[in-house]
Amino acid sequence: MRLLHTSDWHLGRTLHGVDLLEHQAAHLEHLVDVTRSEGVDAVLVAGDVYDRAVPPVEAVALFSETLARLAEHAVVVVTSGNHDSAIRLGFAAGLMRPGVHLRTRVADVAAPVLLPGAGRAGGPDVLVYGLPYLDPDVVRRTLAADPEQPLARSHEAVTRAAMDRVRADLAARTAVAAAAGTARPRSVVLAHAFVLGGAASESERDIRVGGVDHVPAGIFAGTDYVALGHLHGPQRVSGPAGTVLRYSGSPLAYSFSEVHHAKSSVLVEIGAGGVVGEPALIAAPVPRRIAEVSGTLEQLLGPAGDGHVEDWLRVLVTDPARPADLYARVRARFPHALVVQHRPPAAGGGYEHQVVTSARDPLEVAAEFVRHVTAAGPTAAEAGALRAALERVVALERSA
Repeated sequence: MRLLHTSDWHLGRTLHGVDLLEHQAAHLEHLVDVTRSEGVDAVLVAGDVYDRAVPPVEAVALFSETLARLAEHAVVVVTSGNHDSAIRLGFAAGLMRPGVHLRTRVADVAAPVLLPGAGRAGGPDVLVYGLPYLDPDVVRRTLAADPEQPLARSHEAVTRAAMDRVRADLAARTAVAAAAGTARPRSVVLAHAFVLGGAASESERDIRVGGVDHVPAGIFAGTDYVALGHLHGPQRVSGPAGTVLRYSGSPLAYSFSEVHHAKSSVLVEIGAGGVVGEPALIAAPVPRRIAEVSGTLEQLLGPAGDGHVEDWLRVLVTDPARPADLYARVRARFPHALVVQHRPPAAGGGYEHQVVTSARDPLEVAAEFVRHVTAAGPTAAEAGALRAALERVVALERSA
């Protein structure tokens, strides 16, 4: 059984004001091609389909079209993430074409999608359990054995309760298979969570509750593959013996903290003994690279910038004094520059932050700020302008 694991599409997201839908569409086209060419049996989407609860119409249309195209080649299982509205994403679950399964309700965590193994050279059935994003404040009563005694207010508590339901259902189905003399079913879990050991980036929304956001990997013990969503860097997470946990990561870089990510989806093969070999990473297309360049303006406008003209860029200009027309000159050289910052070398090896109180001379504070930004104190003309501005403010306060 071949499974394609993907997540964190964030349809409708922008990058520093740039609309990414065209690039996201290119990635989804790639997923359809991989599904067809690799003979994928099921596509697993582990949450954050959309970037916000009420997505743009164009994002909804793209998702709808992609579901239809994927379903021509494979079963599709989709769960909701913390960016999605579970109700909006799953509102038409009962109307979906055969082979498309939206798992957005807590009540369905122990109701797996069955991928039959019959006719696959002795391959077992594969049970796919979809866990939507579990917000402790929303589900701690729903998942509790007694609603009058809610679970602890933590991601660990609610995820553990959901997995207890999964393991109970899996055990019952395993017992039925054993009694019938058929192969033991294998299990896959989709979960949108911050699993302990994963490396985060700046572009994931904070999901901490009570100061805690992580879930121990051991919670998923007893399952074969855990298709994780939420963290944007593709990575394997160390887990209990016999269980493979992986984040597929996002299809595109959604912040400059992801500059060094190699975006991908995960191709997993499930056999009679569980996951076969090491899951393969399928490299994602890169419609436009994201990068960071640093140097003096002269260096960046010269050969140092030659390889980055078509990239989305964060440009850090290190001249001691801010160059004239900095932004316009950078954009003329790098039309896709998204962030342009002047970062002069710190005088004396660093900038010492100081508490500003009413006892400080406002002109001294302003001069220190100018020195911090430009690596040089204000000129005589600038000092005169600052003094004149201060005197006008003081005069206005006196006349108020």
